[in-house]
Amino acid sequence: MSSCTLHAPRSRWLAHAGELMRRHRRWIVGVQWAVLAAYLFLVVTPAFLPLPESGAHLWNDLTLFAQFVFWGIWWPFVLVSMMLMGRVWCGVLCPEGFVSEQASRIGLGRPVPRWIKWGGWPFVAFLGTTVYGQLVSVYEYPKAALLVLGGSTLAAIAVGLVYGRGKRVWCRHLCPVNGVFGLLARLAPVHFRTDRAVWDSHPVKKVIPIDCAPLVDIRRMESAAQCHMCGRCSGHRDAVRLAPRIPGIEVATLGTRDADRWEVRLLVFGVIGTAIGAFQWSASPWFVRAKLAAAEWLVEHDAFALLGDDIPWWLLTHYPEANDVFTWLDGLMILGYIATAAIVIGAWISGWLRVAGRALGESAAHLRLAYALIPLGGAGVFLGLSALTVTLLAAEGVTLAQLPELRGALLAVATTASLALGFAQIRRSAAPTLRRTAGWLAFATAAAGAVVPWVTMFYVW
Repeated sequence: MSSCTLHAPRSRWLAHAGELMRRHRRWIVGVQWAVLAAYLFLVVTPAFLPLPESGAHLWNDLTLFAQFVFWGIWWPFVLVSMMLMGRVWCGVLCPEGFVSEQASRIGLGRPVPRWIKWGGWPFVAFLGTTVYGQLVSVYEYPKAALLVLGGSTLAAIAVGLVYGRGKRVWCRHLCPVNGVFGLLARLAPVHFRTDRAVWDSHPVKKVIPIDCAPLVDIRRMESAAQCHMCGRCSGHRDAVRLAPRIPGIEVATLGTRDADRWEVRLLVFGVIGTAIGAFQWSASPWFVRAKLAAAEWLVEHDAFALLGDDIPWWLLTHYPEANDVFTWLDGLMILGYIATAAIVIGAWISGWLRVAGRALGESAAHLRLAYALIPLGGAGVFLGLSALTVTLLAAEGVTLAQLPELRGALLAVATTASLALGFAQIRRSAAPTLRRTAGWLAFATAAAGAVVPWVTMFYVW
């Protein structure tokens, strides 16, 4: 990975842009306050309004407008921004990170305990938030959105009030999407690059330290995974610059020692496996058949408890006025479908990655090879979220005639990118050509596990 850092191309205008971010920090803070105000208004207000009536539109109903902004535009294109510009969203626009940092400035300032630093939190938080969001229909109803998004924001504030001093402890360790953003940012063609040689040779011995909110060790920063791209460190010791790099080079040159098991689990079982199950269950004919079969069996055996629907909305979807009510059976079936998808898809990918690693004769090669699947993981989540965008636009009479072709093109580009990154990693192996070929074929088979479910959903069902 150091090779991509030391030999990155230079760009004066990018370096200048980084300097402008540092010099005009007040403007960035002003933008963050504005985004926070808009975020709070769109999250809180619709939750206290009646559900949209039949015939309501995006332009005359705040609830529909907020739904379209958050789930139709905001989140899908935040993911895209991570792959194109790194974590600029986190450092410049994210309301949750901003408010957590502000709370930390006036909080207790306690040191971060060991339990918060546990590497598995991004995995657990992502799975928990994704699954719970499906159970309460977070994409469809404003109360559920307030519960999930607002609850996350309150937790971020609480963590900021207790731990750190002007830092983003929540963002670094506990944010449900921190791990996902970190993975996607590794693909970005821009990053803040630290030249370690220039840093160490800087003539001024006493330099004002950088106030890095996400707690990044800037001196040793080689990856874009944790950098929030806020620009505060630009020009520090004449060694830190905003610079271009070859897209995906961080993944292509990733070393086995730099691979993290929890990141791999998040990518394979979370971003790919769990996300596919979460986006797929409502369109799956398998889900419908299984639920009908289970309901018939319960009725035949006079077991009606699981068919009850008097359940609080914050536990399972319960909106009788919209004819949308989940039973206990619905909840269990959704959990079962998502869990099955995550385990089956994750096991398929993990198994074939291990086969690839053994073909190369490297015991831990499967960990670094997994990172080559990031393009497929990012494209999959974007496809799932953008499906709601398409649905909302269709309700307004806007149809995309070339939608199947666009989805196919995105899958093809993501698949090509993942296969290319896998090839770039495998060619670095010292294994014989035949074994490297076998390793790449095994990797391609693993990648198919992230492609086939989307093809099935969009082109078979």
